[in-house]
Amino acid sequence: MITSNSNARIRQLALWQTKAKERRAAGVFLAEGFKMFLEAPEEKIREVYLSEDVVQKVQEHSEMREKLKRTGFETVTPGVFRKISDTLTPQGILCVITRMEYRLEELLAVPKPVFVVLENLQDPGNLGTVMRTGEGAGITGIIMNTGTVDIYNPKTIRATMGSVYRVPFVYEEDLCGTVRLLRERGIRTYAAHLGGEKAYDRFSYREGTAFLIGNEGRGLSPELAAEADNFLKIPMEGRVESLNAAVSAALLMYEAHRQRQ
Repeated sequence: MITSNSNARIRQLALWQTKAKERRAAGVFLAEGFKMFLEAPEEKIREVYLSEDVVQKVQEHSEMREKLKRTGFETVTPGVFRKISDTLTPQGILCVITRMEYRLEELLAVPKPVFVVLENLQDPGNLGTVMRTGEGAGITGIIMNTGTVDIYNPKTIRATMGSVYRVPFVYEEDLCGTVRLLRERGIRTYAAHLGGEKAYDRFSYREGTAFLIGNEGRGLSPELAAEADNFLKIPMEGRVESLNAAVSAALLMYEAHRQRQ
């Protein structure tokens, strides 16, 4: 059992929790909680750490017990676990997981895809919520520019509730160029934009579709908005001018899902 915060492995885990550059260099991310462990692809799990005070609890859970037998685990004291945890009330299990790798061409190979294209989204919870909702709505994948928050940020991972294991995603340097590529592949692009004149439910999303969602405060950049085939609006009542980025994305994704049923 690891009992010291100065242990080299513990220091490394604490660094991975806080530094995106370190996670990227190692090709890993961290996932906390029973659900995140149970849903993690077994072949992707590198290491598992259990707080001493939950060892007996997990041994009483048959699915957890059997998976832990296969993955192995290291026990740490509750104090050490708090050092490597990113949550205020840790569940007592943390996994080191190999990153998922996808290529844009793989996503484009899906017939009549539905994409969410994110530009400069900054809130980790928003990104995680878009991914989780996207899985529920059956989207093909998420395309982001490099100015969007790190999808492996611990807060993002937590907000995905396991969807990070299943929803494909890519980061692209040139998002404008990527949107032009989508158009070349017959995928129509729709920008959620204050300049939209038609409501979002007045368009057809039964063919290849991509929804463009911008930064929480500034929206889409003029350059990316100009690449969209259509501007759409989400009708607003009262004095509300816009919705949360994740809520807007959810409305659009589920409208596409509704039309395709």
